[in-house]
Amino acid sequence: MNNTDASRIVSVSEFTEQIKQVLENSVSEVWIRGEVSNLRRQSSGHLYFTLKDQGAQISGVVFRGDAVKQSVQLKDGMQLIAYGRIGVYAPRGNYQLIIRHYMLDGLGRLQQAFEALKQKLAVEGLFATENKKPIPRVPKTVGVITSPSGAALRDFISVLQRRGWCGRIVVFPSRVQGLEAADEIIEQLEKAQAMGGFDLLVLTRGGGSIEDLWCFNEERLVRAIAACNVPVISAVGHEIDFTLSDFVADLRAETPTAAAEFISSSFIACRDRTLQAQRRFQENMARYVERSVSKIALLEGRLSRLSPRVRLEFLSLRVDECSVIMDTAIRDYLRSAETRLLKAGHSLALFTPEERVRRAGEAVAGLHRRITRAAPLRLVSVGERLQGLEKRFTGANYKSVLKRGYTIMRDENERVVSRAAGLATGQLLTHEFEDGIVHSKVVE
Repeated sequence: MNNTDASRIVSVSEFTEQIKQVLENSVSEVWIRGEVSNLRRQSSGHLYFTLKDQGAQISGVVFRGDAVKQSVQLKDGMQLIAYGRIGVYAPRGNYQLIIRHYMLDGLGRLQQAFEALKQKLAVEGLFATENKKPIPRVPKTVGVITSPSGAALRDFISVLQRRGWCGRIVVFPSRVQGLEAADEIIEQLEKAQAMGGFDLLVLTRGGGSIEDLWCFNEERLVRAIAACNVPVISAVGHEIDFTLSDFVADLRAETPTAAAEFISSSFIACRDRTLQAQRRFQENMARYVERSVSKIALLEGRLSRLSPRVRLEFLSLRVDECSVIMDTAIRDYLRSAETRLLKAGHSLALFTPEERVRRAGEAVAGLHRRITRAAPLRLVSVGERLQGLEKRFTGANYKSVLKRGYTIMRDENERVVSRAAGLATGQLLTHEFEDGIVHSKVVE
């Protein structure tokens, strides 16, 4: 063996790895039909079995994560259609089918047709997200295409009623199973579009086998849903059921109940926000009204104090008060004036000629008595002085003036008139003479 031949020697692991790379990279995922045999269930949850037909067999494994998703309970002798990929288990040097999904052989043809049509329509872009129409947040009018006697419609309406949804539902009756179901659903889709006024359309029915749900996989129905100008929700079957209508619809709901919950969720959120806003508005209005009532009461108090009637009443009280004050002031003034007048009269009485003569006489008499008791040589001169004083006092009396031919003129107020400039035509005057009083009237 030369050096060149020695360089091409590989180990078993390396050779097995080459085989693994060739098989796993060149053989794509496939659907395989066969009979189950030598089924083993491991404590780990993995399933191991052999899938065989009359001419060959292949080992298969279903790992726990995929096994729990399957609806078919495997048994030996069961005819299956399995979907998976080739894998090489190097420690044993054998290859096996790593199965992701399987179903009973009776459903295989439908499933293959489903996958083929799904791939075809996906390539055309019917399932593309950018082609889907937005679902209105709060639809007001919803059209429901379904069987009027089915449980799906009852569940759908029951959820909306229980959640207090206030929209309008229009039911378009149609068969949802059988050969003619797809055509009836298409007819009702076209009818709803022609009627107009719908915010949303819902295709719904309960769960069933793939044969029961097959009308929702019909190509003509899928294309009709894609062409619909109204947003469409597909709520067909249960959570594990998928139809092509689910993929082409603008939204897929797992169940009819889930569709009703989705439709009403935004409504409930808006209703809750509206109720919350209403409560806040009522609270704010209550506080505003309370403040306004207090302000109005304050203004009413101020207005009542400033009203003409209250003002007049206040002024009337002030008038009464001022009247009392004025009366009291007048009485006090009159009493004071009377007192001053009495004092003035008393003082004036002391200075009248008669009083002055009387007091002078008393003084003369007193002086006479003193003189009488004085030396005789002084009597003559004192007597002369007394006679002179008597003449002076007598001459000071105004009546002695009247005796000489004079009169005293007085006006209506008994004031002495000393100047003609102060008189007016028609004014009445009095003239006092020695022997009486004469009245006159100013003529010019």
